[in-house]
Amino acid sequence: MPPHPTERSATAASAPSPAPPALLELESFLPYRLNVLAETVSQGLAGVYRRRYGIAVPEWRILATLGQFGTMTAKDIGLHSRMHKTKVSRAAAALESRRLIVRNANAADLRESFLELTRQGRDIYEALVPEARDFVEALLGGLTEGERATLDGLIERLTLRAADLNADLSTARR
Repeated sequence: MPPHPTERSATAASAPSPAPPALLELESFLPYRLNVLAETVSQGLAGVYRRRYGIAVPEWRILATLGQFGTMTAKDIGLHSRMHKTKVSRAAAALESRRLIVRNANAADLRESFLELTRQGRDIYEALVPEARDFVEALLGGLTEGERATLDGLIERLTLRAADLNADLSTARR
């Protein structure tokens, strides 16, 4: 004979309830913490070039990349700086309209252009480099040389490990 309805509820009530889903505490989640750090540092440095030159973060990344490497395509800048192509395109257009960079058609592939700093763009880059270095020095000012070396090594290792994991995940998705 089936149990009486009240007996069924008593049995159901005494059964252990499933464990609540595990929560992810963002404040201790490494990707979140790294993103907060990167954004905080980036915005702090952005204050330097925004005040002096009215340049936004993506524009600075293009100036810095071209300042370091010289002539590059927008695609190559995006790959190096980890910026999406539309962000690179908009920032490059803003820099071009201010005459800080110039586009030169690629004769071998007319779909792309080579970007390079103008004299004015190079002057801004050269003026900002010491300020950017000073900012980094102030940021790391509380660390010993050994801690700086350890931090640099850990960042390098995490970057390589993340790239490996991304490659593994990309392969697994195919």
